Amino acid sequence: MFGTSMTGANLQFEIMTGAFERILATPLARQALLIGRALKELTPLVVQALVITLIAVPFGFDLYPAHIVVGLLILGVFGVGVGALSYALAIATRKNEWAFWAVQQSLLFPLLILSGMMLPLETGPEWMQVLSKFNPLTYIVDAERVLFSGTFDDSAVLYGIAAAIVTAAVGLWVGVRTVTKTVL
Repeated sequence: MFGTSMTGANLQFEIMTGAFERILATPLARQALLIGRALKELTPLVVQALVITLIAVPFGFDLYPAHIVVGLLILGVFGVGVGALSYALAIATRKNEWAFWAVQQSLLFPLLILSGMMLPLETGPEWMQVLSKFNPLTYIVDAERVLFSGTFDDSAVLYGIAAAIVTAAVGLWVGVRTVTKTVL
């Protein structure tokens, strides 16, 4: 989540140096520029998750290859959406670099805490449990836990897949709209 949500910082650097303006002048469609950048987030995210998974094996983690592939696909699709949203945020805050970091950090940590990734939500206050239902990362985390444990709870995995697809669709839609309307 950290790396994918921070990818917009690279775009902000390109905007400050004028490199992004030159890229926009190329004959490529602006949508293709954003979609290509967002898809680029797939590789590091999935490779990092795979490395962490393989490192856990000597410590007693049982591998379920089919489940891991599905889990990595869900994570990758979700990462495309988060990456696109990060790029859109970078473009929207291009005149104030600090605003990118303020918004990114203000959203990232509540999303992580409300996903149940860092703290068990079952023992948390009721308001926290209610808010977590509106967090797509909650469904991704639940799906990943189910898949990596070797079981295949249809509802948790389907909700995770749906959350990943909706996040990717919303992220790409927002990102494409932002980049096509950008005037630097």
